[in-house]
Amino acid sequence: MDKDRIKGAGKEVKGAVKETAGKVTGNRDTQAAGKVEKTSGTVQRKIGEAKDAVRDAVKK
Repeated sequence: MDKDRIKGAGKEVKGAVKETAGKVTGNRDTQAAGKVEKTSGTVQRKIGEAKDAVRDAVKK
């Protein structure tokens, strides 16, 4: 498993928590920062998944 998948998943969770905290407190800046972090994590996780797919295809 590629480390980008793990780091990306962590960012997704952290961003979701931050986004929810922003919604609860009514802080739009925190909410927006959470969305950005969550999206960044999703992209990083997808890159890790692609790396794994390429690595698996090369091994076959």
